[in-house]
Amino acid sequence: MKLGYFTMPIHPPERSYTQTLKEDREAILLADRLGYVEAFIGEHITDICETIPSSLSFIASVAHDTKQIRLGPGTLNLPNSHPAQLAAHVSMIDHMLEGRFILGIGPGGLRSDWEVFGNLDADRNAMFVECIDQMLAIWAGDAPYDLEGKFWNISTRRTLLREAGQGVILKPYQKPHPPIVITVVVPNSRGLAAAAARGWHPISANFIHPHWVATHWPTYKEGCERGGFAIRGDDWRVARSIFVADDEATARRYALDPQGAYGFYFWNLMTKRRARGMLDTFKHDLAMPDADCTLEYVLDHLPIHGTPERVAEQIVDLRRTVGPFGTVLYVGHDWADPALAKRSLELMANEVMPRVNRALGETA
Repeated sequence: MKLGYFTMPIHPPERSYTQTLKEDREAILLADRLGYVEAFIGEHITDICETIPSSLSFIASVAHDTKQIRLGPGTLNLPNSHPAQLAAHVSMIDHMLEGRFILGIGPGGLRSDWEVFGNLDADRNAMFVECIDQMLAIWAGDAPYDLEGKFWNISTRRTLLREAGQGVILKPYQKPHPPIVITVVVPNSRGLAAAAARGWHPISANFIHPHWVATHWPTYKEGCERGGFAIRGDDWRVARSIFVADDEATARRYALDPQGAYGFYFWNLMTKRRARGMLDTFKHDLAMPDADCTLEYVLDHLPIHGTPERVAEQIVDLRRTVGPFGTVLYVGHDWADPALAKRSLELMANEVMPRVNRALGETA
């Protein structure tokens, strides 16, 4: 099993934005030094807790200071931008990383972003599909493009000066384009099946229970079979909120404190989803009343925490429960205690994953 990193990120609004940007960047650089194979960075425009408005700009800021880690947005919210702009921007970042880029895409999940971009009541799934189709057509085709859609029309026919470069959009470093991933939140996702049929790969979200994550594997297999693609567990990523400490007491205190970094993270997500009547993703049983789905309940059930030995046992148990995922994504949280946060990242790479892979090798 490989180790990656995923961050929204989410920070308490009273913290210095200048400082949290530095910490978010430092986390990526540390993950690179520790051998994490990839990292995904989320983006939102209208949120002072989820504080990266452009994941591509953030990735550009670490591109030349990282050595081996692959980087990607988690995710580009396609309905909020123009396909031509995204196609060119992604191509530039892919060249900056010389192919260490993974294209994470989605329709967006923040309602205030939908409102500010004027698509709160729009068919965002249709916009999402048209946007990625036009991006792929730009990369596969040539100027003047002449792409007509319901939401965007793209052409440079009237202004094309090919010999001077005008009217031609950059193509990616990777051919025909970077690998594409999507995030999966709901059980038995039909969107996952459709994505797999196109050769895209899933990231299972960290805020759903393992038995819901387990529904993603058969759905992914169904889509791969439909599209004629190889079914490989190595292409499936599962994200989890994880905290590792040198002793059990520290791990439990830091991960389960409702006022702490993990408590704030889940409180923030639950508050947003409660406002939409969408708490079901946090429940182990859909019949559970919303009133019983408290922050304490979620903290008791979702974060993985403990000493390296205990965390390794939980990850192996997770693998046995949900299916043969190839990469576990350690979810980044606010550095309420920077020393403990960095120590957790180190222990995860240096002590947890060797234990996990020894155990998986013994049981394979």
